[in-house]
Amino acid sequence: AGTWHTLALQTNGTVVAWGDSTDGKLSVPNTLQSVVAVAAGGNHSLALDAEGRVTGWGRNTSGQATAPVFRAPVTAIAAGGDYSLALLADGTVSAWGTNYNGQLNIPSGLQNVRAIAAGWSHAIALLDGGTVVCWGNNRAGQCVVPAGLKNVVAVTAGDSHTVALRADGTVVAWGSNGDGQLRI
Repeated sequence: AGTWHTLALQTNGTVVAWGDSTDGKLSVPNTLQSVVAVAAGGNHSLALDAEGRVTGWGRNTSGQATAPVFRAPVTAIAAGGDYSLALLADGTVSAWGTNYNGQLNIPSGLQNVRAIAAGWSHAIALLDGGTVVCWGNNRAGQCVVPAGLKNVVAVTAGDSHTVALRADGTVVAWGSNGDGQLRI
């Protein structure tokens, strides 16, 4: 789900979108085929196909819906406010779009990434060893990974908070709790 719209990936590899139709974010390209993942951002949408190609649509004022040429096949995608992320098959991350809070400043040497997530203006990487790296906006502490956090198997992010699922089934959340988003 994005800020104002929602995407669904159907079992036949097609995409359905609903919600606010401004900026073309609901205008799913009719050329999309064999989609394996979708990501909805602030006002843009992304799709990843079985060949590892990324297609974007919707607001593109900062290039967030225009995927660059990647040096390796893409295995996962994430969409933030006005930026996008791709996880490459070589375990590295690519980012494009707006960089107003450093969300495109991928930490030097970041590798062995297993999963990615995009908050409004912060980005998260889950590493092979079950640890988490975060960069970008940290005004609410959403990029201050709790000390000793390990054995993480999944990550996600909201506007100003980050959530990690550990292998034992427990959940850890940090960042803004203004609306109770950290209450588990």
